[in-house]
Amino acid sequence: MVRSTQLLHVQREPARLLSAATVLLVRDGPQGLEVLMTRRSMTASFAPGAYVFPGGGIDAADRAAHPHAKRRVTQSDLHLTQAIAAIRESFEELGILLARHANGQTASSADIAALDRKANADVFAAQCHARGLTLAADEVFVLAHWITDRDLPRRFDVPFLVARMPDAQTPVADEKEQFEPVWVRPADALSRHAEGNFFIIYPTIRTLERLQSYATVDSVMAACAGEQPWFTSCPRAAWLGGEEVRYMEHEPPFGELALTCPDGQIVHHLDWITDQPVLLLKNVQRLTAPNPGVMTGPGTNSYLVGDPDTGFAAIDPGPADHEHLDRLWRAAGGNIRYIVCTHSHPDHSPGAAPLQALCAQHGHRPPVLGLPSLPTARANSHFSPERALSDGELLVLQGQGTTHTLRVIHTPGHAANHLCLVLEEDGLLFSGDHVLNGSTTVIDPPDGNMADYLNSLDTLLDACAQDRIEFILPAHGHVLGNLWDEPHDARACITHLKNHRLKREAKILGVMQKLPHGSMDDWVKLAYDDVPPRLWPVAMRSLLAHVERIRSFQ
Repeated sequence: MVRSTQLLHVQREPARLLSAATVLLVRDGPQGLEVLMTRRSMTASFAPGAYVFPGGGIDAADRAAHPHAKRRVTQSDLHLTQAIAAIRESFEELGILLARHANGQTASSADIAALDRKANADVFAAQCHARGLTLAADEVFVLAHWITDRDLPRRFDVPFLVARMPDAQTPVADEKEQFEPVWVRPADALSRHAEGNFFIIYPTIRTLERLQSYATVDSVMAACAGEQPWFTSCPRAAWLGGEEVRYMEHEPPFGELALTCPDGQIVHHLDWITDQPVLLLKNVQRLTAPNPGVMTGPGTNSYLVGDPDTGFAAIDPGPADHEHLDRLWRAAGGNIRYIVCTHSHPDHSPGAAPLQALCAQHGHRPPVLGLPSLPTARANSHFSPERALSDGELLVLQGQGTTHTLRVIHTPGHAANHLCLVLEEDGLLFSGDHVLNGSTTVIDPPDGNMADYLNSLDTLLDACAQDRIEFILPAHGHVLGNLWDEPHDARACITHLKNHRLKREAKILGVMQKLPHGSMDDWVKLAYDDVPPRLWPVAMRSLLAHVERIRSFQ
């Protein structure tokens, strides 16, 4: 866990969460699935003027109304309360009533007219009961779960529920909180929003993006039958291209925002820059080399770990780009104590010697550390450190009252001499190319080995558990982090990566069995049919690594 003393911003307590519920009323329209939306009042305290799904706060009366509601056997008490709240709110706001008579008949327009839409929440269920109606909570399913961003002054814990629109009912807005009810296809709502004439907020956008892949009401209901939300999200915000943007937990920048702004401060910039360091913590800086490309993504991330009192360790100085190395040296104030290369590939290690020489010109010559390349390495990937690091070795930076300890983990697979580093005091993993953000690591035999790679992933899983590692700092891409699932550590990221590799391997095995006499060119087209053909030459390297591992079992 990151030390509070190393956080960039003063910790703060986000606003407390208020319980609410909203419901997507859906129907099958002439051109596919449609959802009912309505425009919020321009004077509303939250999202004024936005088109939303009907909903509102959960009241104590909603919990007390359980005896007046029909529930599924698998429906929890919490989900029942949320369903009742959503039914009540859709009635108050739009005059839609999800309720049935004892004979199974849906509430009619006469039933709705007989009820007082303006009555307090505590009499809603009693009104329905007096009319012989039971709330149809069993027809309301959980779709998604949203928690309002940490930066906002009013925050809500909101299940997004879904229900089939009752036949023979017509939405009529209350003209107080809601206006202009409209049936719209999810794709059309998103398109109109993009055009600037249908304002919807972030959770609505992302929910509609998921919903648009379903063609019918039945398909939506089938997808919700498991009683669990499609996703749970408390987004995080940052700046990109001069605009505020938000990201969900599964998206690449989320981990970086959780690391730099854990309490939801909107101050971090996600633009990839090469002319200055990016502060991730007080004791961690990232400088991205100006070498973007297919294999390097936005460029190679060089990291400085430490502070002016302890001195710095430079991890992966990158290519021999003198301007980049000068920026590294200046960001460290010239006080570099170690230069560490995670492996010998040309976008990682060539900068080590000239960075050392630059430091030496100013009176201090830090050692170049790592593991030497093996004879299996390509010609452009030969590397000989001044001293070879041992698995488990500690590199200590110490000042007055502060220590930063990097532990070495040998992780062959991507390269035979690949290593990762754990910053023990803060639970950070510097993963080199073993774990990337936004792309899959290429395993290129003979120096790369798939069996070694997968075994090294297991080694990193153990390290994550041992050191309570929450964040992974890769050599390419933003910081990775899993901050939703319990426990809050990086194991989910690594487990997902391993499962992806094994799934790909199973697909390759199937192709090999289907075309036992096929060539690598034949196999790559089928095994990587979800990858653009322009990337097949790169995929071919990992294909070979998988084939070697498969054949080793035969």
